Amino acid sequence: MTPTIPPHQLQLTPQGQLRHFLTTEGLSTELLTEILDTAESFVSVGKQAVKKVPLLRGKTVVNLFFEASTRTRTTFELAAKRLSADVLNINISTSATSKGESLMDMLWNLEAMDSDMFVVRHEASGAPHFIAEHVTPTVAVINAGDGRHAHPTQAMLDMYTIRRHKGDFRNLKVAIVGDVLHSRVARSQVHALRGLNVGEVRVIGPKTLIPTDFDTLGAKIYYDMVKGLKDVDVVIMLRLQKERMQSALLPSESEFYRLYGLTTEKLAFAKPDAIVMHPGPINRGVEIESAVADCSQSVILQQVNYGIAVRMAVLSMAMSGQTDMQNALEGGDA
Repeated sequence: MTPTIPPHQLQLTPQGQLRHFLTTEGLSTELLTEILDTAESFVSVGKQAVKKVPLLRGKTVVNLFFEASTRTRTTFELAAKRLSADVLNINISTSATSKGESLMDMLWNLEAMDSDMFVVRHEASGAPHFIAEHVTPTVAVINAGDGRHAHPTQAMLDMYTIRRHKGDFRNLKVAIVGDVLHSRVARSQVHALRGLNVGEVRVIGPKTLIPTDFDTLGAKIYYDMVKGLKDVDVVIMLRLQKERMQSALLPSESEFYRLYGLTTEKLAFAKPDAIVMHPGPINRGVEIESAVADCSQSVILQQVNYGIAVRMAVLSMAMSGQTDMQNALEGGDA
């Protein structure tokens, strides 16, 4: 599905506010920082006796997951509920779309129920953008991962994790390691890191698993893991996505682990205080050694925790931008 309006234009109001959240590409440093700052204000909500704030009270958020994902769907559901929204989870496998109803017919029916936001995960690249182009002006669309294209909220929770542990991005060296070819989050991470003016982005993996265009995004390509990890501050491991591989791109998992799996020995080439990240789910002994996944430098579980606050930030900011757009269309104050 190819959008006719560039995603980075479609997702902003004329005033530059977030209206939809489809991609990190093209977002300003100021807006990326605003997302992180807003997330910071929500982190403490999970520590309260009553884990709720009233920002989305009376709003209806619909989770449309055409592709399975327990972790992402659950954190979006928790984020919406902590903002006091009503949440509707659509089981796509039993919905009318499996009986022949078109995607747009389903969306129009959901719009007719006065839904305010769609959180969309789809196996087809561009699906959330297509939906954002066709929904009414009163509905916001959040991309929860589309094909190999983008996973912007995962990238932003990764950015929040980095900032929380490392502070200023400008002097950091960040390495993204593994199956970049099939990873939607890797592309979103590079766009976000460049937008936040990170010192250096490195992409490490076998030639068969690194897209040829990644150097044009501002990342340095390394095929040797030891050289790529030299003196980095952050190591982001990616999941080996065997379900997306349609040809023999690797000789074997054991060979991949030998060359590109993160072990204690390989991590020693990074800076002593380097943090280790992984978007999950982890394949231990394939992408990462258990001793590394569970070590003091690992912030993998913190990523999950921060994900709720970051998604709260995105939901609240997009709903605010959507409300301003609606007011402007109705002739009220923008």
